[in-house]
Amino acid sequence: MATECDCRPVNDETPLLHQPPSPRERFYRRERQSVPAARTFARDALRDWGECGRADDVLLCVSELATNALVHGVPPGRGFLLRLVPYGEGGGVRIEVHDSGDGGVPMLPRQDEGEPREGGRGLLLVSELADKWGVGLRHPGKIVWCEFAGPGHR
Repeated sequence: MATECDCRPVNDETPLLHQPPSPRERFYRRERQSVPAARTFARDALRDWGECGRADDVLLCVSELATNALVHGVPPGRGFLLRLVPYGEGGGVRIEVHDSGDGGVPMLPRQDEGEPREGGRGLLLVSELADKWGVGLRHPGKIVWCEFAGPGHR
């Protein structure tokens, strides 16, 4: 027996006009091809969500954080988790890279060190391109994240 559904708001409840996109995540092994695979995954998610205003910056930060995880944060035989989280009404995106290593907390190179080493520019790029970035602890390992506000919210 079929019943009808009354979809009117109850008790002044605000109806959902737009269902926000769901977070996406994927695990990558400690392999060189994981970085381009992570970029492709992120590109597909942004395209599906309709977020394209800062896609190049987002994809560059995905590459840098994934590379840092592989080089500094992922022990042999393990991998990292890339998590993309849409937020806000304006199309913001949060990137999280979860690793299981105990390689310490990543930091920007100090100003008095002069030019960064050849491999020391990843977090500088992330700090310049993203609106916010940081590191959270987990056991084992850490989460390195950055956020991009939607258009008009920067």
